Amino acid sequence: MKIYTKTGDKGETGLLGAARVRKNALRVEAYGEVDELNASLGFTCAALADRELAGLLVDIQRDLFAVGAQLADVRKGKAKAMEKAALPEQKVADLERTIDRIEEQLPPLKTFILQGGCEAGARLHLARTVCRRAERRIAALAEKEKVSPTLLAYMNRLSDLLFVLARLVNHRAGTPEIAW
Repeated sequence: MKIYTKTGDKGETGLLGAARVRKNALRVEAYGEVDELNASLGFTCAALADRELAGLLVDIQRDLFAVGAQLADVRKGKAKAMEKAALPEQKVADLERTIDRIEEQLPPLKTFILQGGCEAGARLHLARTVCRRAERRIAALAEKEKVSPTLLAYMNRLSDLLFVLARLVNHRAGTPEIAW
């Protein structure tokens, strides 16, 4: 199988279900932003010394593949075909529990902080902003087409998790937070 197909040479791409759309379609932009977030998390993992946190990010990357697959699938009655791409509401609750567990390890936040810190912390802050952009694109798509509310909740909670992870990594590295 060749990596190039030439089917997109005129500005169109295929969705799951064989539909063809313009590459700048809102649906394509939404899953493209999720893809960028996934790459950003991979970039972050490369700078993380903590294997447990890296494992958490890899699990999130798998979830993001499911998010992207759901956004790319326009088939009706796709339940059986999408089992691998399922994102149950429990995933949102899992993120919340992880956020709560991490926040217990951090000093209370009393002001806005500047994004940055050690390399891994700065990458997590960047990933958070990419996550917020992906969330905005999915929200825009949801105004026009049916999108699972779980996807929006997941992305919203994920950006919160990435923020507290950035704080945690910086805290563990002894990098002080800079107040705004």
